[in-house]
Amino acid sequence: MTLESRVLLRHEIMLHEGLRLKPYTDTVGKLSIGYGRNLDDTGITKLEAEVLLDHDLAQAEIDCRRSFSWFPTLSDTRQRVLVNMCFNLGLPKLKTFTRMLAAIADDDYVTASVEMLQSKWAQQVKGRASVLAKMMRDGR
Repeated sequence: MTLESRVLLRHEIMLHEGLRLKPYTDTVGKLSIGYGRNLDDTGITKLEAEVLLDHDLAQAEIDCRRSFSWFPTLSDTRQRVLVNMCFNLGLPKLKTFTRMLAAIADDDYVTASVEMLQSKWAQQVKGRASVLAKMMRDGR
């Protein structure tokens, strides 16, 4: 197939399938997304998963930078902790960690780590919370 023909095919598929940005069940009962990507049978590739991850991590960092004026003053390690939590929880949920966020704003990383470990989130993610709380506390 020529490049011109592939471009036309792409346009035709986009027109016929339509774009759905959230998963949906297609006419034969298959879970699909995008321009008719059959997730049940095809799934996504490792490369596609990594592209999605890179995009989501970039968005989580943008969210943290926009939401917390003190974010740029944190060490790289502590920035990673917040971006990790933002990725995992979403920004609205992260913002509910008011005592943790206040402690970080005050450079009180011991209290911030304690607040992390005393949360419902810590019970849900277990080892992840322990690792991130240690990183927050120690800055490494």
